[in-house]
Amino acid sequence: MYVRPMRKEDVTQVARMDREAFPTEWPPTNFSRELENRLASYIVASEGPAVSAPSGKPAAEKQPPGLRERLKGLFTHRRIEPVDNEDNILGYAGMWILADEAHVMSIASRQENRRKGIGEGLLIALIELAQQHKARIVTLEVRVSNITAQNLYLKYGFQKTGLRKAYYLDNREDAIIMSTEYIGSPVFRENIRRLKEDHAKRWGQTRFDIEK
Repeated sequence: MYVRPMRKEDVTQVARMDREAFPTEWPPTNFSRELENRLASYIVASEGPAVSAPSGKPAAEKQPPGLRERLKGLFTHRRIEPVDNEDNILGYAGMWILADEAHVMSIASRQENRRKGIGEGLLIALIELAQQHKARIVTLEVRVSNITAQNLYLKYGFQKTGLRKAYYLDNREDAIIMSTEYIGSPVFRENIRRLKEDHAKRWGQTRFDIEK
């Protein structure tokens, strides 16, 4: 797995994944706008950097679609697959840096790729990115019913610090506020280093390229 900053060419894949993961969220996240937001940091997990054609063997040229193909595309709903020069996005995550606080906005992966360590890898990357931005704490909201996510956050040093009543618009469910201690402390950094190693042993080495 390869974790890197989100790019504009990722927006179509990420937007579809976002609607799959958060179908009741309104309005949906405008990822194109978020990429221009200086407060926002969005990252993606992919299968790896796009592979170029071997040296001396130029990649085949793509011919522009004819009228028949263009009309077919207008009236046929098809699953959009990544083209040859795009990564296959497995998951994404985003946060805002507000003063010395990093606020996690969302973490999601494709339906077929869940429970494979992708969300956890993205959480590790967000925490490391928050450290690079000199944030003191990382905070987020999570549904009271989402015990799996709560346990993951507890594992990474988050604690329950508050409650937002009727926070989610779809069913008026409450949200638990969870926050870390100071993420720059030696104890916290050592815990993240150990958890990152454990994650690599279980799910395979992840290449992190998130410096911004």
